[in-house]
Amino acid sequence: MLFADRICAVIAEATAKAALARIRSVLRGSRAAYPTVELRLDWLSKRGELEKLLGRLPAILRAPDRRRKHTRPRPCVIATLRRRVAGGRFEGGLAAQRVGLLATAKAGCAWCDVEVESAEPLGKKGMSELRQAGAKVLVSFHDFARTPRGLRRIVRRLERCGGDAIKIATHCRTLGDSVRLLRTAQGRRDVVAVPMGEAGLPCRVLALRRGSALAYAAAEAATAPGQLSLQEMRELYRADRLDRRTRIYGVIGDPVLHSLSPVLHNAAYAARHVNSVYVPIPVRELRDFLKALPSLDLAGFSITLPYKQAILRHLAECDPLAARIGAVNTVMVQGKGRLHGYNTDYIGVLQALKSHLRLRGSRVLLLGAGGAARAAAFALAEAGAAVLICARRAAQARELARAVGGEVVSRPALRRVRFAAIINATPVGLTGASGSPLHAGEMNCDVVMDMVYRPIETPLLRLAARRGIETVSGVEMFVAQAAAQWEIWFGGHAPVAVMRRAVLAALGREESPAPSW
Repeated sequence: MLFADRICAVIAEATAKAALARIRSVLRGSRAAYPTVELRLDWLSKRGELEKLLGRLPAILRAPDRRRKHTRPRPCVIATLRRRVAGGRFEGGLAAQRVGLLATAKAGCAWCDVEVESAEPLGKKGMSELRQAGAKVLVSFHDFARTPRGLRRIVRRLERCGGDAIKIATHCRTLGDSVRLLRTAQGRRDVVAVPMGEAGLPCRVLALRRGSALAYAAAEAATAPGQLSLQEMRELYRADRLDRRTRIYGVIGDPVLHSLSPVLHNAAYAARHVNSVYVPIPVRELRDFLKALPSLDLAGFSITLPYKQAILRHLAECDPLAARIGAVNTVMVQGKGRLHGYNTDYIGVLQALKSHLRLRGSRVLLLGAGGAARAAAFALAEAGAAVLICARRAAQARELARAVGGEVVSRPALRRVRFAAIINATPVGLTGASGSPLHAGEMNCDVVMDMVYRPIETPLLRLAARRGIETVSGVEMFVAQAAAQWEIWFGGHAPVAVMRRAVLAALGREESPAPSW
């Protein structure tokens, strides 16, 4: 194994003082004896800063005192001084870069990352100089615009440079790009594959499992598109502990990176010691995801907007209730990639409302007529409630009303009609930036529930609370539907309390005011 710690903390600072402080911070938080750190020296603002950093670095890199009971971690540092021609920030030419890299090797850095644009003119003589100075060479290729088709040709080009390992980092526009890139590392120990961009995010988490020698994570600010934080890679996704037996789950949607499903499910896996991981999967086109699905090794996935209805025609089997609803939010992948669809939003609605009102005989207004609204409408109808639907798309609202034996209510009529409960099944209010889907005068009811869970108190719920109306957070439905997904995928009872705590803690961190210092 080339690296004892396969998650590399990327440190990119403008000053030597800040970079050294960041290294110490990473070391304090590391459980590894030899944590891997990349120093982006090309981010230093002035040439003098590089000299300052290299002058103080040996004190951090020197061997720990073995006589002490508790020895500090000794970092394995990868020095990067990338020139602008290769997407870096170093202003100097090839000769200045060579001098800088030799200085980093002599200062104790274990590796030098040399981009292929520099490695080729430096030649094997230049690689040998770095080795003699004490560093191994990682020859790298970067494409920040796309993932080229000829990846094998790029591998051969990098190998000809005579380094000790190679790295390929490309911008992935699709999941298919990410899968192709990870294949370059399969069956080898000397290849680092780095999928960049939003579409590459799930494969960043899975890169080590697929054979990449290293995965990068931001110690502070991200230095590449789609780069996750060190805390996310180590603690949320446990990327360095995934193996071939790890079952992979995820959530697909567009957008999907805001979802707290990974927080909820991964907390549950850790609590129950289940060898599984759950990742967000941004999907711009459903056909791209389905084409890449066999290579992703997914055991199951959740579905959010806008694919809850579109997925239906791609299922091998569909739960009868989900088929009647006409929307699926949960899929199990079985032998030979057969997809089995379910709907747990239905359960989530009933679980969230059951302690707040008696549904049988109650008049409940549903805002929206999309996939989430369909699940809510069927749940309410099955529970004996009278379902009334108000939606922007009149034809869609009428079709859903017919399906559940309900009726359509126009927006102007809301001020004149009273309901037992109002449920928002639209994305309006998500992150609190979109406002409330209703005005105060339209909320004539006893209970208001928002299926949006982020923030905990949406604009709609704040408005309802001011009017003295009982409110139900979308967190309750979110946790309940996720617990039902657990039971489909694993059987048995889900750790509901763990799931709820994880979501509330994440939402609490988001809503906490920033420190004033």
